Amino acid sequence: MPVSPAPPPFDGKLFVRTLTTAPGVYRMFDAGGELLYVGKASNLRKRVGSYFLKPRMEPRIAAMVAQIARIETTVTRTESEALLLEAQLIKSLKPRYNVVLRDDKSYPYIHLTAVREAEGDRPDPRAFARLEFHRGARNAGGRYFGPFPSAGAVRQSLDLVQKLFRIRNCEDSFFRNRSRPCLQYQIKRCTAPCVAYIGAADYAESVRHAEMFLDGQSGAVMDELVASMERASRELAFERAALIRDQIAAVKRVQAHHYVQGASTDMDVIACVLRGGVACVSVLFFRGGISLGSRDFFPRLAGEADLAAIMESFIAQYYLERPAPNELILSHAPADAAPLAEALSLQAGRSVALKASVRGDRARFLDLAVRNAEAALASRLASRQTQLARLESLRDLLEMDEAPQRIECFDISHTMGEATVASCVVFGPEGPEKSQYRRFNIAGITPGDDYAAMRQALERRYRRVQAGEGRLPDLLLIDGGKGQVQQAVDVLNELGLEGVPIVGVAKGEARRAGDETLILGRDGRTLWPGPESLASHLIQAVRDEAHRFAITGHRGRREKAREHSTLEDIAGVGPRRRSALLQHFGGLTGIAGAGVEELMKVKGVSRELAERIYATFHG
Repeated sequence: MPVSPAPPPFDGKLFVRTLTTAPGVYRMFDAGGELLYVGKASNLRKRVGSYFLKPRMEPRIAAMVAQIARIETTVTRTESEALLLEAQLIKSLKPRYNVVLRDDKSYPYIHLTAVREAEGDRPDPRAFARLEFHRGARNAGGRYFGPFPSAGAVRQSLDLVQKLFRIRNCEDSFFRNRSRPCLQYQIKRCTAPCVAYIGAADYAESVRHAEMFLDGQSGAVMDELVASMERASRELAFERAALIRDQIAAVKRVQAHHYVQGASTDMDVIACVLRGGVACVSVLFFRGGISLGSRDFFPRLAGEADLAAIMESFIAQYYLERPAPNELILSHAPADAAPLAEALSLQAGRSVALKASVRGDRARFLDLAVRNAEAALASRLASRQTQLARLESLRDLLEMDEAPQRIECFDISHTMGEATVASCVVFGPEGPEKSQYRRFNIAGITPGDDYAAMRQALERRYRRVQAGEGRLPDLLLIDGGKGQVQQAVDVLNELGLEGVPIVGVAKGEARRAGDETLILGRDGRTLWPGPESLASHLIQAVRDEAHRFAITGHRGRREKAREHSTLEDIAGVGPRRRSALLQHFGGLTGIAGAGVEELMKVKGVSRELAERIYATFHG
């Protein structure tokens, strides 16, 4: 067959002549179609042309330009629109040469549930809003406050609000089944709407004050409470006035304890430091004069060494999915600060200011953020050096040509064969790569057959690699002895993936950490690195993480199976009828002992359904 001629090299200068001078986003691809870089421009022709018309470029950019096979562009109306589109593409596509914020965490919120129309004569939970911790999609009704930097910050805020305004936090099912107040009422954290100790109107007023407080309007809340106390005094309602007086005192105590001098506005203080090819971005969060703590981020740099560019990429990606506060106090001013501020303002629906030259209290906060970032980076670098040393030790121990860059470890967990779960964890030069972890619910095997469970998990994992999904590990660890290791050898041989080193990790006789025996899968040799070996420390860490991940999955699967009710398998018995049956008979035992006529006494249960329920329990 004739050989197809190689495609001509990409002519960047010719391509630039066809570009518009409008703002937009450009995407650079290599010959294999892999996305190399995403960038924004106020003038596409000028910006893209700079890659091909400059006589000298830094090595990182020159290496990227040499790989370009095609460029795609998208025109936008404004530079701020281009910046937002660039951030969206970087976050979703993760190009090789961009600074990428590795932030897979789902941020926590406080959720105030929506109020709906009550039904029936008893207090209905739908008529009384509830405050709760929330993480995940925000598609339920009501209001969401946040995001907060950590779960601890959410719980601290919830604790304050419940102390001050006594809003319920119980589940609706718990609310419906109360006949007397719970402990939350006794410790003055709830006003017990479940037993009608407070009316819907008064409770709604407390909820409104809680919303104002969470919005940072504690001063306005105080003014309203003072006015309410004075009104109660004029009406000679001294008991109610005394309660409001105590609430005012509590709000004042909270303000005095948690207020941060100089942080009266909503603001984030962001500092970026760079050392040893690793960057750390530290953020301090202030809302309504209260500090919500801090978080540290370590973006992927792809060779970028300009702190202003790192800061710009971080801000654009971080605030892409969350509204920015009124002020961002920055250690380094982004090069395109004006369009970035405009884009953030459009996103938040109000003015957002970016400030890099600050004095007074703001300078003090910025200095604190810089010191936080430096400390976090020093810890990260020390940890990274330790990890690299462990990888090198493992390379020497196993006589590998290069230190493994991707280690996968499998473990099996079950209880007497019940709810078997296999785990696969992944470690790299930076440590655990949790986004790559996988669990496998094992089915169709003899309960307790660990060999079959291991074979099934390995087949499911590596058939995907055989089909072109994902990549092979540089080292495969198996938590187990020779039998489990042989399953791994057989599976990879059957799939034509013989080149992967396989090592079994078998516990020693005393089952002490560091006493493990390593079984080399390809030749059956055994090694005992000893408790002092850095390689042994790494293997222990990987094996323990696989064990933890497997046990967590197994426990969740087991509990889910045990919570499954026999009633759920009966056609016509939904959640409401199931609840009615359980309440009427006091549990499954009572239902199983009931006759058809007794079952029909439960609201919503027809004769046909009663016979079906009876047949389920009596064969």
